[in-house]
Amino acid sequence: MSKLGELSERALDLVEQAGGKLKLGGDAAGKLLQTGAALGVVRTGAKVATGFVRRNPVVAVAAGVGIGLLAFAAYRRRKRAQMLGSTEGPHRRIDPRRVDGPGKSAGRRKAQVVDAET
Repeated sequence: MSKLGELSERALDLVEQAGGKLKLGGDAAGKLLQTGAALGVVRTGAKVATGFVRRNPVVAVAAGVGIGLLAFAAYRRRKRAQMLGSTEGPHRRIDPRRVDGPGKSAGRRKAQVVDAET
């Protein structure tokens, strides 16, 4: 278990013990102790993280780049799923060409593309 996990468990144990002993102040004292303990845990975690980044800047940068790539991949996947699964996407209607005779088109006209919204 990491130091941060051990510290947070120990802080919560101390808060529970102190909260049990301070029933005179009611819930307010227990909440203040919990808030103080939470702030202490956050401060300690920030110090540990800062020390790690100072000692291992390459690992920190690589982790940041990896998280960014994962977020970008998730964003693209979500957008692709919206476009493929959505019935509200951009629709286009293609008018058919007239055919004269056995499969020959009536001239060199191309099919007209018309937006379905019009």
